[in-house]
Amino acid sequence: MRDRLKIILLPAVAFVFVLFVLMLATYFYNSMPIFHREGIDIYIKNIWNAAEEAEKEYYGILAAIWGSIYTSIIALMIALPFSIAYSIFVVDYAPKRIKNVLIILSDIMAGLPTIIYGIWGVFVLAPLLRKYIMQPLYNHLSFIPLFGYPPISGFSYFTAGVLLGIMVTPFASAIIREAYQMIPFTYREAIYSLGSTRFEATKVLLGYIRPAIYSGMILAFGRAVGETAAVSLVIGNTFNLSIALFAPGYTISSLIANQFGNAFIYAYMTSALFAAGLALFVIGLIVNLLGIYMLKRWEENVKL
Repeated sequence: MRDRLKIILLPAVAFVFVLFVLMLATYFYNSMPIFHREGIDIYIKNIWNAAEEAEKEYYGILAAIWGSIYTSIIALMIALPFSIAYSIFVVDYAPKRIKNVLIILSDIMAGLPTIIYGIWGVFVLAPLLRKYIMQPLYNHLSFIPLFGYPPISGFSYFTAGVLLGIMVTPFASAIIREAYQMIPFTYREAIYSLGSTRFEATKVLLGYIRPAIYSGMILAFGRAVGETAAVSLVIGNTFNLSIALFAPGYTISSLIANQFGNAFIYAYMTSALFAAGLALFVIGLIVNLLGIYMLKRWEENVKL
């Protein structure tokens, strides 16, 4: 019976694997013209020179790669504490009459179209951050490189990162909350029976669901690094390579969204955008492999 089940499930597994390979092959094939022309420069230089004459075209997406990683890290730094705190509050502290309301609100936020977040970010979040956080930090701490760029418009790495953090928190918290809620009650009783305080018990229980926390963060990073509509509205869309939080920038996904519509006019732009998509593909793959490695390390430590 078990062998029959394997045979039945094998086509589905094979289909997913073939689809993965075909997607990767498509990106490689369409990226070859820019690889032949520029080589690794497409990834290590920051330039976007679109010209009608093919010999004058030159592309480098380093700023977009940096922007994707930078804003996603900012988002994770915001989403991690909020998603864990939200999960603990909903499971352990929220009164029963509002617990379901909080869960439903979180699920609604996870399901909202991203353009809704983007419009809210443009008209509400960016002005608020610029007035109450970015401008005061620049006025008093501009000697620090992170705060050394004047927040002229409010559209920046920081705004994009905060918006992404708000967007991915419901996804991460859903995974963490479900895992935290499913911890057997006997474990909780055992911890409290040892005289642990509520804070100490929570720390132990969070260690028990560490794989779920890793999974939530991987999902959040993948969601953040590939976000397009919302980020393109608030990041500033500038080929800027800077560690300054308040500087405008670009991400790979926003670059593709903004440039793909007129890429057919130029000889190499379409290929350059496919190369950018390939970089995004590789970043996501590396993050997932890192997550798998961390989970295996955790399992080995548990066995020991």
